[in-house]
Amino acid sequence: MSLAHTILATLGSESYSGYDLWKKFSLTSKYYWQASQQQIYRELGKLEKDGAISSELIPQEGRPNKKLYRVTEVGVETLKTWLVEPVEPMAIREELLVKVIAAKLVPKSVILQEIERHHQIHSQKLSVYKEIEQQEFPDISQLSYEQKCLYITLRCGIRYETYRIAWCEEAIALLNDESDRLH
Repeated sequence: MSLAHTILATLGSESYSGYDLWKKFSLTSKYYWQASQQQIYRELGKLEKDGAISSELIPQEGRPNKKLYRVTEVGVETLKTWLVEPVEPMAIREELLVKVIAAKLVPKSVILQEIERHHQIHSQKLSVYKEIEQQEFPDISQLSYEQKCLYITLRCGIRYETYRIAWCEEAIALLNDESDRLH
């Protein structure tokens, strides 16, 4: 998957300015993909050059003109082609795990502090995701197909954060176990 596919999927059938797209992207895609505002603007330029999106300049008084982006037929076909291709699960690439492997080189408190920091980060994200779930999806039996698709990506984010919190708690408990054997 590329950022281009994520942008095309986020745009859908709507028109957005680069900034509004970035805001929507930050809300809906953050459970599985992160990109800076600069990355999104850079990719919008590439997508427009490739004909996957088009833009319309909207004049504004007292402010710079607004550029609205919309997916073209080329973009829809690009996304459809990508959608029918099988995808492989993403490989884990977690810097914290590398630090844990090398943790014997520093005092135990250093790696425990880092794991506790990750626990706090994942707990905060989980709290935000659950709040979004309550606000945006109060009754899942009433969701449209499109809303269900958004909901299940949020649920994946919730499950991921829950898993990471549990792992952090397990790691902290195990590393705090005083029955460690001396070398």
